[in-house]
Amino acid sequence: MAGPKDHGRDRTPGRRRASHSMEAVLSEAVALLDEAGEQALTFRALAQRLGGGVGSIYWYVASKDELLDRATDHALVAVLDATEPFAQDDAAGDPIDSIRATAWVLFDAIVDRPWLTAYFMRDTDIQPNALRMYERIGEQVMRLGLTARQTFHAVSAILGFVIGIASDLSQQPPAVVADGTVGPDEYMAAFAERWRQTDPQEFPFVHHIVDEFAHHDDTDQFRAGLDLLLDGLRLQAQGG
Repeated sequence: MAGPKDHGRDRTPGRRRASHSMEAVLSEAVALLDEAGEQALTFRALAQRLGGGVGSIYWYVASKDELLDRATDHALVAVLDATEPFAQDDAAGDPIDSIRATAWVLFDAIVDRPWLTAYFMRDTDIQPNALRMYERIGEQVMRLGLTARQTFHAVSAILGFVIGIASDLSQQPPAVVADGTVGPDEYMAAFAERWRQTDPQEFPFVHHIVDEFAHHDDTDQFRAGLDLLLDGLRLQAQGG
């Protein structure tokens, strides 16, 4: 987790305040990131969308790095809102179920916005929503009665799994799939066939799972992995 940074900006008395708001700046920044990724987010492009000069953006952020951090935090508002029902400290509820539901919402958000992964919790001084997301999962894990170290490791493992798998699944498809030359199923089938041609003595695991690989569903794969992780967490909480 990054430490505090100095985000002070020159706001001299004679400087004219920008006509737009931080909310507008961040909303348009998120829109640019959604449309074409980080390379599309420039101060010039953002100023054009807001109808002002490039200098007006510097009223709100000191650098592109800060803009990316704040845009990421802005995008997490919807995730926090969607996971609010799972955050209730209800002694009758199952914390594992709450963690699972929260993880699914975060997973979907990252699949839709892969750029989130590079900036999540990069600077919590200016990313309070990222810290709240971390807290949201952590409070549910705390209900399991684990030690501080076990709780820290559990939350780290959950976030690492969710962010890692979501980031992997949101990658651009191979060029031949992206341009329609080969369909996704055909591409996977060809890949699996190459695996079948390997030596089964050298690659016994590959041969054991190749049929599952050829026809697997990414969402089912994520669900199964998350369940394995949370089943292990429950077992630890039960002293197993």
